[in-house]
Amino acid sequence: MRRTLLILISGLFLFSVAQCDAQILHKKKKPAATPAAEDNSQQPDKILYDRALNDIKHGRHESGRLNLQTLINTYPDSEYLAKAKLSIADSYYKEGGTSNMAQAISGYKDFIVFFPFLPEAVTAQMQVAMAHYNQMEKPDRDRTQARDAEEEFQIFLQKYPTDPQAPKAEQRLREVQEVLAEGDYRVGYYYYVKGDKRAAAARLLSVTKRYPLYSRSDNALWMLGNIFESSERKDIAALYYGQIVRNYPKSGLAANAKSKLTAFNVPVPQPDPKAVSWMTAEQNAPHERQSLLRRPMLLLKNGPTKELQVAAKTGTPNLQPEADNTSATDVLTGGGTPRLGGGGPGGSSGIVATIGVGTRSPEGSGASAENVPGSGDASTTSPPAAADPNAPATEGTTPAPADPPGGDSPVSSSSVTGTTPSAAAATPASDATQTADAAKTDGTQSSSTNADDSKESSSKKKKGLRKIVPW
Repeated sequence: MRRTLLILISGLFLFSVAQCDAQILHKKKKPAATPAAEDNSQQPDKILYDRALNDIKHGRHESGRLNLQTLINTYPDSEYLAKAKLSIADSYYKEGGTSNMAQAISGYKDFIVFFPFLPEAVTAQMQVAMAHYNQMEKPDRDRTQARDAEEEFQIFLQKYPTDPQAPKAEQRLREVQEVLAEGDYRVGYYYYVKGDKRAAAARLLSVTKRYPLYSRSDNALWMLGNIFESSERKDIAALYYGQIVRNYPKSGLAANAKSKLTAFNVPVPQPDPKAVSWMTAEQNAPHERQSLLRRPMLLLKNGPTKELQVAAKTGTPNLQPEADNTSATDVLTGGGTPRLGGGGPGGSSGIVATIGVGTRSPEGSGASAENVPGSGDASTTSPPAAADPNAPATEGTTPAPADPPGGDSPVSSSSVTGTTPSAAAATPASDATQTADAAKTDGTQSSSTNADDSKESSSKKKKGLRKIVPW
């Protein structure tokens, strides 16, 4: 009897506990119906947009993108149309992966095309550049993403130079150009050790001319000087040694470069004050250093970790797009004299960029930017003499000796073709025809009187380089 009573009492107790739990759960479910009642009072496009953002926030990217696409297709005049397009691209960017990054880049570019005047277009351009930046490979791997990142950061800085994100884009561009320069430097060093002087000079020249902020530009200039010195062209080697002394005065190779110039009986140029201020600011800038515990983990990463750490922190990076216009003039004039600009460290100071050799001057001026001073400070050198566009250019003759460092007379492109700058500037149209006839009788080829230097084929440039360079 007692056992039966205990069973009944325990059963009633368990039943009462179950009823209490059911009532508690029922009370908790009632407030959940309140937001649905509030959503019904809102606009349907707003409901879709908020629901999509909530899905993306919690990692449900496909569901969120589906709701955003529904909003775009169903409500083409909605005020959330632009935000929906940008949110789709953001969803692909956050999800990551090669295919998703490609979709994100395409979405951001579409947003820039359709909504170029919205403030979000600036962020979209920055996200395009960062998408390529995050996919960069090491310097000895595929360089496609690095080149695309360089181009996109350059576009950002040219379109939005005063935007608050401009300093970040500028630093990322320095890091990207460090990776690209490191790749060219490694190839040039390989050919330098192998003994292929022509291939080594071409790679190293592109490094020193296009990436003056590269951490090993002084080493590239030193190797170029050694190449020409071993080829019995000390006048050209002195140009590269002079660039080390003038543009990288605090380099460890500056003292050796001065010794070389003294041995050549060539005046030693003075260090450029702006280069000194840039190198001083670079040495004082904080550089990130990885601990010994994290170094093994960095070796497993595919991205360029070391290059991002040693990249320059100050100075204005090169904002000009890359162009394959290296010619014999670049080699014989030391690759062009870097043009320094800006004020003190921390602003737009430091080495801005090298002169883009081979680009044309504005129409009507009659002068060409290919006339690059062989040496001396860019601020003190006199402008090159204007060349007659109708004057013929012949190849295959010995060029005039390049000016040593410290001189003020420029080396024009006519020295490569066998004519002096003054003769090219003073030759009238009638004398040009006589000069062309004389060149034909001597067995040399003359170009057309109205030929444009920018349309000259690369094969002719390489042919002229083989005739001029001693190797």
